[in-house]
Amino acid sequence: MRYHNITKDDMLNGDGLRVVLWVAGCDHCCKECQNPITWDPDGGLLFDDAAKAEIFEQLDKDYISGITFSGGDPLHSANRLDVRAFAQEIKAKYPEKTIWVYTGSDWKDIWHYPMMQYVDVLVDGEFKCELKDTKLLWKGSSNQRVIDVQATLKQTDPLKPVLHCGDFE
Repeated sequence: MRYHNITKDDMLNGDGLRVVLWVAGCDHCCKECQNPITWDPDGGLLFDDAAKAEIFEQLDKDYISGITFSGGDPLHSANRLDVRAFAQEIKAKYPEKTIWVYTGSDWKDIWHYPMMQYVDVLVDGEFKCELKDTKLLWKGSSNQRVIDVQATLKQTDPLKPVLHCGDFE
C-alpha cells in the first residue's frame, strides 16, 4: 500500500478529532475530485513501519476519536488487503476508537467485504459535482451516504443501510 499524507487532528473527515490516512489509488476519477493526485496507485510513499508508528502515536492520544481511511480509495485493489489488515490491528489495539472509510464504491457492491467487520462508518458513492453541497456533513455530494456499518450488518437485510445519523436510507 502507498499513501500521500497522514493528517493529524482532523475535524472534517468523521466525527471528533481524527487521524486520516490518505492512500494512493483510485479508479473512480470523479470529476472535480478534491484529491486527484491520489488516483495513481504507484504514487506517494510506501506505507511502512514509520508511517504506522506515526498513526499509532496519534491514536494513543485520548482526545483522538479514531482513524479515517481516505484517498484515493481505501477499497482500491492496491489497498484493500493492507487497509483491512491495518484496520484489524487498530481495532485490536484501540477497540474504543472508531474507523471511518471513504470510498467511491456503492454499499451494495462492498458490504460483504471481510474488512467491513472492522469499519464503524463508511461514506459510500462517487463524488458528483452536479450534486455538490457544502452544507452536508462528512460528504461532498448529496448522493453519498454516511453509513453506520455495524448497525447495518446486524440487520436481516444488510443491503438496506442504516445511516450514521440514525435514519434508514
